Amino acid sequence: MTGLVGALRAHGVRIGTGETVDAALAARELGFADRELLREGLAATLLHGAAQRAVFDPVFDLYFPRGVGAPVGAADVRGDVRGADREDLRDRLAAALAADDPSLLAALAAEAVDGFGGYGGSSGADGWSAYQTLDRIRPQTLLARVRADVRARDGGAGFADRLLDDEIRRRIEEFRRLVGADARRRVAERRGRDEIARRAVAPTADRVDFLYAGRDQLAELRRTVQPLARKLATRLAARRRRAARGTVDLRRTVRSSLSTGGVPMRPVLRRRRPARPELVLLCDVSGSVSGFSDFTMLLVQALHDQFSKVRVFAFVNRLDEVTGLLGRGRADPDGLGARIRAEATLTGWHGSSDYGVALGEFTERWGAVVGPRTTVFVLGDARTNMSDPNLPAVRELASRARRVYWLNPEPRAQWGTGDSAAPDYAGLVEMHECRTARQLGALVARLLPV
Repeated sequence: MTGLVGALRAHGVRIGTGETVDAALAARELGFADRELLREGLAATLLHGAAQRAVFDPVFDLYFPRGVGAPVGAADVRGDVRGADREDLRDRLAAALAADDPSLLAALAAEAVDGFGGYGGSSGADGWSAYQTLDRIRPQTLLARVRADVRARDGGAGFADRLLDDEIRRRIEEFRRLVGADARRRVAERRGRDEIARRAVAPTADRVDFLYAGRDQLAELRRTVQPLARKLATRLAARRRRAARGTVDLRRTVRSSLSTGGVPMRPVLRRRRPARPELVLLCDVSGSVSGFSDFTMLLVQALHDQFSKVRVFAFVNRLDEVTGLLGRGRADPDGLGARIRAEATLTGWHGSSDYGVALGEFTERWGAVVGPRTTVFVLGDARTNMSDPNLPAVRELASRARRVYWLNPEPRAQWGTGDSAAPDYAGLVEMHECRTARQLGALVARLLPV
């Protein structure tokens, strides 16, 4: 139990001591006879949202495994890929998918990993691979056979064809998940559960590095924009209310205290008239940085009501305003980046990033949009492709704006390596490492003006 909790904490799931005790009490009441019931009980006591199940389920499979070692009756030689054995397993898998038998699917997943997922020595596997297992079994090719079996079982009644295909795909996907869980279990028995829980379990979307996030992970991140924006808007509104009360006016407080013998019983505050600030975003949308910029643009657009004015500019080696495109992109966040690159003028005679030209173009054409109430965020990795970084343009921008912040999605250790001008820019404006959505949310909550 404590190993499970420690692994979940390492993946960013906030679990306190009280919640750990509650989970142990739930396990005592539920017992260990029904593994899936135990899984649901621990999830109910330890997790704070459905999004955390993607991490919880594979970690639970490691610390509360379905079995230990090879399945009963397994062959002595691992990695045997004889055609007859494979076809026999595929026949039994098709029947289990048609019957929708979870226990049989789990047993077949363990048998498939043991027979077809091993690699290494001849008398025993050095490791087990879910990818190798699924590549040899190819469960996705069983769809037509399973559909025919299901139709034969129910006599043509039941699901419509499209719904039936979706249901069979769900069963196949569950089998694939079981194969992955069993492969991780076998590897964990040899290398240790803690190491495999740390290295072989995918993190939640908000902890994925922007620069290495895949298409599915970026799509999951975009789905988190609105909940994150609501949370940040609440924090900003609270900060604004506190700021509206003002600070203590020392001279008026001392004068008022004369009526109470010099004791400042009623502090006098300087009244503020807070005005919503203006925000300007300068976003590099080239290469792998584009996922980071797209997500940040969507987040700021969701926070639009917190500011009096928001202007958004995108660039590669030319810079163009995309505020209008961002407004229309609220209904289709997945297509925002493609629409910006298609409709805005972002490149000149070459397609590589050029921060010097883009920043210079902004100060020349749109410098007037930056004033003493404006906070500017520059989003990008500061890699100039060996071109002039145009530091004078950054100095001019910093002199006009209230504050300038640079959010860099690269690790701090890589700043200044190769063609990175990050140290030069960081000497003029405040630069922050911002690699994940979690870091971005914390920075936005702390840096956005009130």
